[in-house]
Amino acid sequence: MDLRIFTEPQQGASYDTLLTVAKATEDLGFDAFFRSDHYLAMGSADGLPGPTDAWITLAGLARETRRIRLGTLMTAGTFRLPGVLAIQVAQVDQMSGGRVELGLGAGWFEEEHKAYGIPFPKEKFGRLEEQLAIVTGLWETEAGKTFDFDGTYYRLTDSPALPKPAQQKLPVLIGGHGAKRTPRLAAKYADEFNIPFASVEDSERQFGRVRAAAEEAGRKGDDLVYSNVLVACVGKDDAEVARRAAVIGREVAELKENGLAGSPAEVVDKIGRYAAVGSSRIYFQILDLDDLGHLELIASEVQSQLS
Repeated sequence: MDLRIFTEPQQGASYDTLLTVAKATEDLGFDAFFRSDHYLAMGSADGLPGPTDAWITLAGLARETRRIRLGTLMTAGTFRLPGVLAIQVAQVDQMSGGRVELGLGAGWFEEEHKAYGIPFPKEKFGRLEEQLAIVTGLWETEAGKTFDFDGTYYRLTDSPALPKPAQQKLPVLIGGHGAKRTPRLAAKYADEFNIPFASVEDSERQFGRVRAAAEEAGRKGDDLVYSNVLVACVGKDDAEVARRAAVIGREVAELKENGLAGSPAEVVDKIGRYAAVGSSRIYFQILDLDDLGHLELIASEVQSQLS
Protein backbone atom coordinates (compact mmCIF):
# COMPACT_ATOMS: atom_id res chain seq x y z
CA MET A 1 0.00 0.00 0.00
CA ASP A 2 1.45 3.38 -1.04
CA LEU A 3 0.78 6.14 1.46
CA ARG A 4 0.80 9.74 0.29
CA ILE A 5 0.29 13.11 1.95
CA PHE A 6 -2.36 15.44 0.51
CA THR A 7 -2.70 19.08 1.55
CA GLU A 8 -5.36 21.80 1.13
CA PRO A 9 -3.28 25.01 1.20
CA GLN A 10 -6.20 27.27 0.27
CA GLN A 11 -7.39 26.81 3.85
CA GLY A 12 -4.31 28.74 4.99
CA ALA A 13 -0.67 27.96 4.26
CA SER A 14 2.37 29.78 2.93
CA TYR A 15 4.93 28.25 0.60
CA ASP A 16 7.30 27.90 3.56
CA THR A 17 4.70 25.85 5.44
CA LEU A 18 4.18 23.62 2.43
CA LEU A 19 7.93 23.18 2.04
CA THR A 20 8.22 22.10 5.68
CA VAL A 21 5.44 19.53 5.22
CA ALA A 22 6.91 18.28 1.94
CA LYS A 23 10.33 17.79 3.51
CA ALA A 24 8.76 15.94 6.43
CA THR A 25 6.85 13.81 3.91
CA GLU A 26 10.14 12.89 2.29
CA ASP A 27 12.09 12.36 5.52
CA LEU A 28 9.37 10.15 7.02
CA GLY A 29 9.31 7.78 4.05
CA PHE A 30 5.94 8.63 2.49
CA ASP A 31 5.59 8.05 -1.23
CA ALA A 32 4.43 11.49 -2.36
CA PHE A 33 3.32 15.02 -1.53
CA PHE A 34 0.21 16.26 -3.31
CA ARG A 35 -1.76 19.45 -3.01
CA SER A 36 -5.12 20.81 -4.11
CA ASP A 37 -5.53 23.48 -6.78
CA HIS A 38 -7.77 26.17 -5.28
CA TYR A 39 -7.60 29.93 -4.84
CA LEU A 40 -10.24 30.44 -2.15
CA ALA A 41 -10.70 29.00 1.33
CA MET A 42 -13.78 26.90 2.03
CA GLY A 43 -16.00 26.83 5.09
CA SER A 44 -15.07 29.04 8.03
CA ALA A 45 -11.32 29.19 7.30
CA ASP A 46 -9.88 32.66 6.65
CA GLY A 47 -7.30 31.30 4.22
CA LEU A 48 -4.53 33.53 5.58
CA PRO A 49 -1.95 34.42 4.38
CA GLY A 50 -3.73 33.82 1.05
CA PRO A 51 -3.66 31.27 -1.76
CA THR A 52 -0.59 29.75 -3.35
CA ASP A 53 -0.57 28.55 -6.93
CA ALA A 54 -0.37 24.77 -7.27
CA TRP A 55 2.17 24.58 -10.08
CA ILE A 56 4.38 27.39 -8.80
CA THR A 57 4.44 25.57 -5.46
CA LEU A 58 5.33 22.26 -7.09
CA ALA A 59 8.06 23.92 -9.15
CA GLY A 60 9.67 25.14 -5.94
CA LEU A 61 9.29 21.78 -4.23
CA ALA A 62 10.74 20.05 -7.29
CA ARG A 63 14.04 21.80 -6.59
CA GLU A 64 13.94 21.37 -2.81
CA THR A 65 13.11 17.67 -2.57
CA ARG A 66 14.86 14.64 -4.01
CA ARG A 67 12.74 11.48 -3.76
CA ILE A 68 9.01 12.02 -3.28
CA ARG A 69 6.52 12.17 -6.11
CA LEU A 70 4.76 15.53 -6.54
CA GLY A 71 1.33 16.25 -7.94
CA THR A 72 -2.17 17.70 -7.80
CA LEU A 73 -5.56 16.43 -6.75
CA MET A 74 -6.92 17.89 -8.93
CA THR A 75 -5.67 20.66 -11.20
CA ALA A 76 -8.74 22.67 -12.20
CA GLY A 77 -9.34 22.57 -15.93
CA THR A 78 -10.90 26.02 -15.74
CA PHE A 79 -7.71 27.69 -14.49
CA ARG A 80 -5.26 27.10 -17.35
CA LEU A 81 -5.35 26.66 -21.10
CA PRO A 82 -4.37 23.06 -21.95
CA GLY A 83 -1.35 23.99 -24.05
CA VAL A 84 -0.01 26.20 -21.28
CA LEU A 85 -0.69 23.49 -18.69
CA ALA A 86 1.22 20.92 -20.77
CA ILE A 87 4.24 23.26 -20.83
CA GLN A 88 4.05 23.99 -17.11
CA VAL A 89 3.76 20.37 -16.02
CA ALA A 90 6.48 19.18 -18.40
CA GLN A 91 8.83 21.88 -17.11
CA VAL A 92 8.16 21.04 -13.46
CA ASP A 93 8.73 17.38 -14.29
CA GLN A 94 12.10 18.28 -15.74
CA MET A 95 12.89 20.38 -12.67
CA SER A 96 12.09 17.42 -10.43
CA GLY A 97 14.06 14.87 -12.40
CA GLY A 98 10.89 13.03 -13.41
CA ARG A 99 8.78 12.90 -10.23
CA VAL A 100 5.59 14.72 -11.23
CA GLU A 101 2.05 13.43 -11.67
CA LEU A 102 -0.89 15.38 -13.07
CA GLY A 103 -4.33 15.04 -11.58
CA LEU A 104 -6.74 16.90 -13.85
CA GLY A 105 -10.38 17.67 -13.15
CA ALA A 106 -13.10 19.87 -14.58
CA GLY A 107 -13.07 22.55 -11.86
CA TRP A 108 -16.13 22.98 -9.66
CA PHE A 109 -15.81 25.77 -7.06
CA GLU A 110 -17.66 28.68 -8.65
CA GLU A 111 -16.98 31.16 -5.82
CA GLU A 112 -13.21 31.12 -6.36
CA HIS A 113 -13.73 31.86 -10.04
CA LYS A 114 -15.85 34.88 -9.15
CA ALA A 115 -13.32 36.03 -6.56
CA TYR A 116 -10.41 36.09 -9.01
CA GLY A 117 -12.14 36.85 -12.31
CA ILE A 118 -11.74 33.38 -13.77
CA PRO A 119 -14.38 32.34 -16.33
CA PHE A 120 -16.63 29.52 -15.12
CA PRO A 121 -18.08 27.92 -18.24
CA LYS A 122 -21.30 25.95 -18.09
CA GLU A 123 -19.96 22.99 -20.08
CA LYS A 124 -16.88 21.91 -18.16
CA PHE A 125 -16.79 18.17 -18.76
CA GLY A 126 -16.50 18.51 -22.54
CA ARG A 127 -13.67 20.96 -22.02
CA LEU A 128 -11.96 18.52 -19.65
CA GLU A 129 -12.11 15.78 -22.26
CA GLU A 130 -10.48 18.02 -24.86
CA GLN A 131 -7.87 19.17 -22.33
CA LEU A 132 -6.88 15.59 -21.61
CA ALA A 133 -6.59 14.87 -25.32
CA ILE A 134 -4.44 17.96 -25.85
CA VAL A 135 -2.11 17.60 -22.87
CA THR A 136 -1.43 13.92 -23.47
CA GLY A 137 -1.29 14.46 -27.23
CA LEU A 138 1.35 17.17 -26.92
CA TRP A 139 3.50 15.01 -24.67
CA GLU A 140 3.14 11.95 -26.91
CA THR A 141 3.95 13.75 -30.18
CA GLU A 142 7.22 12.50 -31.62
CA ALA A 143 10.09 14.98 -31.37
CA GLY A 144 10.45 16.94 -34.59
CA LYS A 145 6.77 16.57 -35.48
CA THR A 146 3.88 18.92 -34.81
CA PHE A 147 0.54 18.53 -33.06
CA ASP A 148 -2.83 19.77 -34.28
CA PHE A 149 -6.19 19.69 -32.58
CA ASP A 150 -9.53 20.94 -33.83
CA GLY A 151 -12.12 20.65 -31.08
CA THR A 152 -15.26 22.35 -29.93
CA TYR A 153 -13.47 24.41 -27.29
CA TYR A 154 -9.79 24.42 -28.25
CA ARG A 155 -7.78 24.57 -31.48
CA LEU A 156 -4.04 24.03 -31.82
CA THR A 157 -2.23 24.46 -35.13
CA ASP A 158 1.33 23.36 -35.93
CA SER A 159 2.32 23.13 -32.27
CA PRO A 160 5.93 21.99 -31.82
CA ALA A 161 4.63 20.04 -28.81
CA LEU A 162 7.49 21.12 -26.60
CA PRO A 163 8.83 20.78 -23.97
CA LYS A 164 8.58 17.10 -23.15
CA PRO A 165 8.39 15.77 -19.58
CA ALA A 166 11.45 14.07 -18.16
CA GLN A 167 9.40 10.89 -17.75
CA GLN A 168 8.65 8.86 -20.84
CA LYS A 169 5.09 8.53 -19.49
CA LEU A 170 4.02 11.16 -16.99
CA PRO A 171 1.19 9.66 -14.90
CA VAL A 172 -2.26 11.21 -15.34
CA LEU A 173 -4.85 10.92 -12.58
CA ILE A 174 -8.59 11.22 -13.10
CA GLY A 175 -11.10 10.95 -10.30
CA GLY A 176 -14.62 11.49 -9.11
CA HIS A 177 -17.94 9.88 -8.37
CA GLY A 178 -19.60 10.13 -11.81
CA ALA A 179 -21.11 6.84 -12.91
CA LYS A 180 -20.70 7.05 -16.69
CA ARG A 181 -18.61 9.84 -18.19
CA THR A 182 -15.91 9.78 -15.52
CA PRO A 183 -15.12 6.05 -15.86
CA ARG A 184 -15.04 6.45 -19.63
CA LEU A 185 -12.54 9.29 -19.42
CA ALA A 186 -10.43 7.37 -16.92
CA ALA A 187 -10.41 4.32 -19.19
CA LYS A 188 -9.14 6.43 -22.07
CA TYR A 189 -6.60 8.69 -20.40
CA ALA A 190 -5.80 7.75 -16.80
CA ASP A 191 -2.90 5.89 -15.26
CA GLU A 192 -4.59 6.21 -11.87
CA PHE A 193 -8.21 6.50 -10.84
CA ASN A 194 -8.86 8.31 -7.57
CA ILE A 195 -12.08 8.55 -5.62
CA PRO A 196 -12.22 11.25 -2.94
CA PHE A 197 -13.93 10.90 0.43
CA ALA A 198 -15.87 7.76 -0.42
CA SER A 199 -16.94 4.79 1.68
CA VAL A 200 -15.52 1.33 1.11
CA GLU A 201 -18.79 0.33 -0.55
CA ASP A 202 -18.90 3.36 -2.87
CA SER A 203 -15.23 2.86 -3.73
CA GLU A 204 -15.82 -0.75 -4.68
CA ARG A 205 -18.74 0.26 -6.88
CA GLN A 206 -16.83 3.02 -8.65
CA PHE A 207 -13.66 0.97 -9.10
CA GLY A 208 -15.83 -1.67 -10.73
CA ARG A 209 -17.25 0.86 -13.17
CA VAL A 210 -13.77 2.04 -14.11
CA ARG A 211 -12.51 -1.51 -14.57
CA ALA A 212 -15.47 -2.29 -16.82
CA ALA A 213 -14.90 0.88 -18.85
CA ALA A 214 -11.21 0.07 -19.22
CA GLU A 215 -11.96 -3.41 -20.50
CA GLU A 216 -14.55 -2.04 -22.90
CA ALA A 217 -11.88 0.37 -24.18
CA GLY A 218 -9.47 -2.50 -24.79
CA ARG A 219 -7.37 -2.09 -21.65
CA LYS A 220 -6.98 -4.44 -18.72
CA GLY A 221 -8.73 -3.31 -15.57
CA ASP A 222 -5.48 -3.71 -13.67
CA ASP A 223 -3.70 -1.30 -16.02
CA LEU A 224 -4.86 1.49 -13.70
CA VAL A 225 -3.88 2.23 -10.11
CA TYR A 226 -6.94 2.65 -7.87
CA SER A 227 -6.68 5.06 -4.96
CA ASN A 228 -8.60 6.90 -2.24
CA VAL A 229 -8.35 10.30 -0.59
CA LEU A 230 -9.50 10.29 3.04
CA VAL A 231 -9.21 12.85 5.81
CA ALA A 232 -6.74 11.78 8.50
CA CYS A 233 -7.07 12.24 12.25
CA VAL A 234 -4.87 9.73 14.03
CA GLY A 235 -3.89 9.76 17.70
CA LYS A 236 -2.00 7.52 20.05
CA ASP A 237 -5.01 7.65 22.41
CA ASP A 238 -8.59 8.97 22.50
CA ALA A 239 -7.53 12.31 23.94
CA GLU A 240 -5.07 12.95 21.12
CA VAL A 241 -7.64 12.00 18.48
CA ALA A 242 -10.16 14.37 20.08
CA ARG A 243 -7.60 17.19 20.22
CA ARG A 244 -6.70 16.81 16.56
CA ALA A 245 -10.38 16.63 15.56
CA ALA A 246 -11.12 19.83 17.46
CA VAL A 247 -8.28 21.69 15.74
CA ILE A 248 -9.75 20.96 12.31
CA GLY A 249 -13.33 21.62 13.45
CA ARG A 250 -14.64 18.07 13.05
CA GLU A 251 -16.32 15.51 15.29
CA VAL A 252 -14.49 12.29 16.13
CA ALA A 253 -17.47 10.05 15.35
CA GLU A 254 -17.95 11.67 11.95
CA LEU A 255 -14.25 11.38 11.15
CA LYS A 256 -14.23 7.70 12.10
CA GLU A 257 -17.17 7.09 9.80
CA ASN A 258 -15.96 9.12 6.83
CA GLY A 259 -12.19 9.17 7.15
CA LEU A 260 -9.14 7.56 8.65
CA ALA A 261 -9.51 8.44 12.30
CA GLY A 262 -8.77 6.87 15.65
CA SER A 263 -5.85 4.85 16.89
CA PRO A 264 -3.17 3.57 14.51
CA ALA A 265 -4.69 0.09 14.80
CA GLU A 266 -8.13 1.38 13.82
CA VAL A 267 -6.69 3.22 10.84
CA VAL A 268 -4.66 0.22 9.67
CA ASP A 269 -7.79 -1.92 9.89
CA LYS A 270 -9.83 0.52 7.83
CA ILE A 271 -7.13 0.87 5.18
CA GLY A 272 -7.23 -2.92 4.94
CA ARG A 273 -10.91 -2.72 4.04
CA TYR A 274 -10.13 -0.32 1.21
CA ALA A 275 -7.32 -2.57 0.04
CA ALA A 276 -9.76 -5.48 -0.08
CA VAL A 277 -11.87 -3.68 -2.72
CA GLY A 278 -8.89 -2.80 -4.91
CA SER A 279 -7.31 0.34 -3.52
CA SER A 280 -3.51 0.24 -3.55
CA ARG A 281 -2.81 3.88 -2.70
CA ILE A 282 -4.11 6.11 0.07
CA TYR A 283 -3.82 9.89 0.20
CA PHE A 284 -4.02 11.15 3.79
CA GLN A 285 -5.73 14.53 3.70
CA ILE A 286 -3.83 16.54 6.33
CA LEU A 287 -5.76 19.63 7.38
CA ASP A 288 -3.54 20.90 10.20
CA LEU A 289 -0.25 21.59 8.45
CA ASP A 290 1.47 22.78 11.62
CA ASP A 291 1.11 19.39 13.34
CA LEU A 292 4.17 17.51 12.12
CA GLY A 293 3.75 15.11 15.02
CA HIS A 294 0.66 13.83 13.22
CA LEU A 295 2.78 12.86 10.21
CA GLU A 296 5.37 11.28 12.48
CA LEU A 297 2.73 9.15 14.19
CA ILE A 298 1.23 8.00 10.88
CA ALA A 299 4.69 7.13 9.58
CA SER A 300 5.79 5.21 12.67
CA GLU A 301 2.55 3.48 13.65
CA VAL A 302 0.52 3.17 10.42
CA GLN A 303 2.93 3.18 7.49
CA SER A 304 5.25 0.78 9.29
CA GLN A 305 2.47 -1.84 9.36
CA LEU A 306 1.56 -1.44 5.67
CA SER A 307 4.93 -1.31 3.94
